Amino acid sequence: MTQYMPSILSLVAAATILFAGCSPSPQEIPRKTRAQFGTVDGKDVFLYTLRNKSGMEARITNYGGIVVSLFVPDKSNRPGDVVLGYDSLSSYLKATPYFGAIVGRYGNRIGKARFTLDGKDYMLNANDGPNTLHGGLKGFDKVVWEAAGTTPATEPSLSLSYLSKDGEEGYPGSLKATVVYTLTDSNELRIDYTASTDKPTVLNLTHHSYFNLAGAGSGDILSHELMLNADKFTPIDSGLITTGELKPVEGTPMDFRTPAPVGSRIGVKDDQLRFGRGYDHNWVLNRTGEGLSLAARVSEKTSGRVMEVWTTEPGVQFYSGNFLDGTSIGKGGKAYAYRTGLCLETQHFPDSPNKPAFPSTVLRPGENFKSTTVYKFSVH
Repeated sequence: MTQYMPSILSLVAAATILFAGCSPSPQEIPRKTRAQFGTVDGKDVFLYTLRNKSGMEARITNYGGIVVSLFVPDKSNRPGDVVLGYDSLSSYLKATPYFGAIVGRYGNRIGKARFTLDGKDYMLNANDGPNTLHGGLKGFDKVVWEAAGTTPATEPSLSLSYLSKDGEEGYPGSLKATVVYTLTDSNELRIDYTASTDKPTVLNLTHHSYFNLAGAGSGDILSHELMLNADKFTPIDSGLITTGELKPVEGTPMDFRTPAPVGSRIGVKDDQLRFGRGYDHNWVLNRTGEGLSLAARVSEKTSGRVMEVWTTEPGVQFYSGNFLDGTSIGKGGKAYAYRTGLCLETQHFPDSPNKPAFPSTVLRPGENFKSTTVYKFSVH
């Protein structure tokens, strides 16, 4: 299925040299480069490197739209890789908990792997017990996207497109999806999503990086301070499917309106934490207007790194890495143990096709789906 290509370890070494005291001036460093990463089903897979003027670097592959590495300066202006991932394409092909990927056609869960649209029932591929998770058996994270040429810009970007055919994984309509990654000179990783369809369908695209602001493979994320801009969340049942309620966070372990360490309440006796094995829930964002709105802020004391998440979406899934168990051997040979990464997946609510009261995820012919999420980095 795949031909093994050299790992990104050599690229990591090169990055270390670039950021050393003898590094060339920003004008001498290419803003965007491409290297062969392997092949899948006869299709070329590349690793694209985007570099900004402020010391950030993103490495993204057109297989699954995966952010393989994201180097962010710390408080001493030393870059560190803050996302979990692998050194080689072959590792992503063996097994991965969606490290860094674009997920779709429907991110998160759809209960009982089915939904009804315009009076017609659709059966999906179940890949999470009786439910569908992140698009099914072969979601958007497991396909080769087409990298399109982009107009030269002051900030490096990568445009990826994929045509999901009618009936793929059980979803109706041929869907054309485009995702544009931009690395801004303000230390932001911006993700712009667009899509169109030729038949009514449901759509919920999101990004699935596991973040550790102290550095990937450097320990758990329980001391990371988290703020979630949400007064309510969507409770789940024992199968991790939303109940349809919008429940206030006040007086529950789900209240992150005031920054608190991720681990401060994760072990308390609470049915929601028991069902999720920790945090694996959708928060209902306190949105203002139609544009970008602050969803979350995370900070890590040792590195001084801060990450803000801004989005046009109505919800965010906070996942505390509860299913990581050390069997995933990541970049540099580091094992990703229990809760060593956290996800902040901007989204529409889980199981919305079966919850009429939730914001609609239906996309119809003639409509243009648009969504934007920005991961903004700084230090304190």
